[in-house]
Amino acid sequence: MITITLQRDKCIGCNYCREHAPQRWTMSKKDGKAMLLGSRDRKGFHTAKVHEDELEANLNAAKACPVKIIKVTE
Repeated sequence: MITITLQRDKCIGCNYCREHAPQRWTMSKKDGKAMLLGSRDRKGFHTAKVHEDELEANLNAAKACPVKIIKVTE
């Protein structure tokens, strides 16, 4: 399993995460910020545990994020 963490309040809504890993990311129609699908919110940090086959796409999403608020760990 890998862990993906999003610090959502700092999101600028660039949509790069969704472009790289659309199965795990979507953009909120309410505020335009990224939403990590299947995650739990703990004090502004949204965390999801996902299968290893999503590693490459989400690493690319983290690298593309201009505000560096996505963390992927194995």
